[in-house]
Amino acid sequence: MTESSARATAEENTPLDPSGVPDAFDAFDVFARGCPSRTTLEHVTGRWGGLTLGALHEDTLRFNQLRRRVDGVSEKMLSQTLHALERDGLVVRDARPGNPPHVEYRLTPLGTEVSTRLLGLITLLEDRMPEVLTARAAYDGRGGK
Repeated sequence: MTESSARATAEENTPLDPSGVPDAFDAFDVFARGCPSRTTLEHVTGRWGGLTLGALHEDTLRFNQLRRRVDGVSEKMLSQTLHALERDGLVVRDARPGNPPHVEYRLTPLGTEVSTRLLGLITLLEDRMPEVLTARAAYDGRGGK
């Protein structure tokens, strides 16, 4: 048995406490099929999750402000994205009574750390887009093969 397959087998059998958190700190491996970190990675790196975290890195925002900032996201998708990020502990929803209710979204300390790293990737991609566009044109010029 290889080291990676032994680790995967061990992780699949890692006992969980009642909260669903593995007992061992090193039990998380995003490459393992059942690892909960994979779901969080999907929430963070998905189309709307990454943009939502990036927008909230800039400021605390109300729902409609956030929707305008993340151009193209529907109300439904933004709502689902915010729920997932809140559940993962990356976003806090602050609802204050009023008519209409005043609801704001902001990053948690973990959300701020994640968004900082994500913004580094976004900046890299934006800065290197000329290379990406050149590579795309070359690929398309070869007939996409």
